[in-house]
Amino acid sequence: MRAEKRWTQEDLALEVGVSRQTINAIEKEKFDPSLPTAFRIARLFDLPIEKVFDYEDE
Repeated sequence: MRAEKRWTQEDLALEVGVSRQTINAIEKEKFDPSLPTAFRIARLFDLPIEKVFDYEDE
């Protein structure tokens, strides 16, 4: 979704208030964002959180 808007990881990080490394880790599924961060990302894309993030019960 970020790439579709032609945003860099840095662009998204600045909008959300996290580091570029955090965005990179979220995109590579190496890190799960906090709920506030996940909601900020979802709002930024004007989507429900379920459309942005998959949840797998382990």
